Amino acid sequence: MKKVLWALLLAISFSSVQAAEDFTSLERAISGTQRSLEHKARDKYRHPLQTLEFFDVKENMTVVEIWPGEGWYTEILAPFLKDKGKLYAADFSADTKEPYFKKSLDAFVNKMDKQPKVYDKVELTVLQPPDVFKIAPDASVDRVLTFRNVHNWMKNDQASAVFKAMYNALKPGGILGVVEHRNSLLKPQDNKAESGYISEDYVIALARNAGFEFLGKSEINANSKDTKDYPAGVWTLPPSLALKDKDRNKYLAIGESDRMTIKFIKPQ
Repeated sequence: MKKVLWALLLAISFSSVQAAEDFTSLERAISGTQRSLEHKARDKYRHPLQTLEFFDVKENMTVVEIWPGEGWYTEILAPFLKDKGKLYAADFSADTKEPYFKKSLDAFVNKMDKQPKVYDKVELTVLQPPDVFKIAPDASVDRVLTFRNVHNWMKNDQASAVFKAMYNALKPGGILGVVEHRNSLLKPQDNKAESGYISEDYVIALARNAGFEFLGKSEINANSKDTKDYPAGVWTLPPSLALKDKDRNKYLAIGESDRMTIKFIKPQ
């Protein structure tokens, strides 16, 4: 009996130490000098530590970041996963003819080239619907993360196909983490998401239709000041400030958008 209790105590102790190490390494990545000061200034709105903990991202996992944009989360995920895990950055195709896509991809690649010690193990893959969905080998990753991208896919009727691609990339038991601008429950959902806002129910339906099961949601990235009724949609708010100096202080006082934070699991 004593041997069983001792073994149990050792297991609990090891688990606690491992959790503390993961927590410390994530904090280290978030506070690291590889992150720009501009990006760090947005932590108060984006809550990277709480968000990645909610998605249960560990440093020994294989993770796909979908459409990394300027690399706000890549700056954290790349060093966090570098030694023990794996990071795929699913970006636009190098063969794209769309000027915005090409400019975005070139800027991201240039960012990685400037800090090879941080990004040399990041593997670029391609998500360019409706033709290319090579985000990772099928059933090979532990986490797929997407930050404020679903409205872009809805605009071009591509959301269902992208959710299926994310489902295919995950291992059974793997988790999809979604952060997105959250629409009011009192407003009907525009299928094109022209305002940039999407209802939680709509995102949950997209995930379930792809085969996912709802796992949980958090208010980590909520903002009760966001009234979601602006002239230029969500881009009226920072960081975009689409109206430039018009009512600038008003929108700065509101802050960044109210966001859903939801996770789904691929069934075993």
